[in-house]
Amino acid sequence: MTVSTTAPPGAPARRGPASGPGSDPGPDPRLDLDELAGLRTVPARHPWRWGIGIAALVVLVQFAHGLATNPGWDWATFRVYFTADTIVQAVGRTLELTAYGTLLGFLLGAVVAGMRLSRSAILRSIAWAYVWVFRSIPLIVQLVFWFNLSYLYKRFGIGIPFGPTFGDVETGGVLSALGAAVLGLGLHQGAFAAEIIRGGIIAVDAGQREAAAALGIPRWRQGWRIVLPQAMRGILPAAANEVISLLKGTSVVYVMAIGELFYQAQVVYGRTGRVVPLLMVATVWYVLLTTVLSIGQYYVERYFARGAQRTPPPTPLQRARAFVRARPARTPAAARTPGGRS
Repeated sequence: MTVSTTAPPGAPARRGPASGPGSDPGPDPRLDLDELAGLRTVPARHPWRWGIGIAALVVLVQFAHGLATNPGWDWATFRVYFTADTIVQAVGRTLELTAYGTLLGFLLGAVVAGMRLSRSAILRSIAWAYVWVFRSIPLIVQLVFWFNLSYLYKRFGIGIPFGPTFGDVETGGVLSALGAAVLGLGLHQGAFAAEIIRGGIIAVDAGQREAAAALGIPRWRQGWRIVLPQAMRGILPAAANEVISLLKGTSVVYVMAIGELFYQAQVVYGRTGRVVPLLMVATVWYVLLTTVLSIGQYYVERYFARGAQRTPPPTPLQRARAFVRARPARTPAAARTPGGRS
């Protein structure tokens, strides 16, 4: 049985076939589509969103205007010292400390992460104690301690433990200020790198190792070719963050009178009295170096994402090239006139 009524304009939608007494058959789909086709689409209003966005833009414009017009920034002094030889050499020393600290830290972190994942209770305990100690002590305290190591140990010797030594050297001759800085940065970085690497490894599904073992793949090959490539996707973002943090953390070695970027900026503004422009010199250099590291992080993450994405999204450079190629070519002047005549 079919119940049909002719509804006047503005009345509720007519009902479709009834399935029984007291049932609610619902609206007629054909009538609903007709009504929806005649509706006018009105975009949602977001006045608060627009207001907050405009207020943020006003603040940014005011800040940029202050940068350009406030004489306290002293951009003339900034231009003089931004590419000065002493500053450029200090940037090189900062990169040197970052590279050495990163290399030592992640090599040590990989060993400690392996110890923490070991089945040996002794190795796990030693690794846990190392991570606990070096994550607990501030970096500046570690650097000052290693810098004054010769106060505790006058000489380093090689020999039998708790027995005779075959030879020794003075601590100051082995561990210079730069060596103490690299050692402190590397040991500090190793504690954080160990936890990053361990977290990436345990995030890989255990079924991957079980499947590899079922196929007869050796244990070392399981870790190198199956577990580690998958773990790298989780390791890389945090590892890159630590490298960038280490780049900025090299400024702490100013307490050891090493001529890195921040220390050299201090020397210059201590001599000239131009504190703000020299601080801006160091700030802009740190921003540039961090930007380069961030770009490198993007491409390394893209490389290790190949196993999860068959077709990785285009890079910003590829998008720019595609945008340029997609622009329509300019039509010659003769072709723009009717009939091709000027």
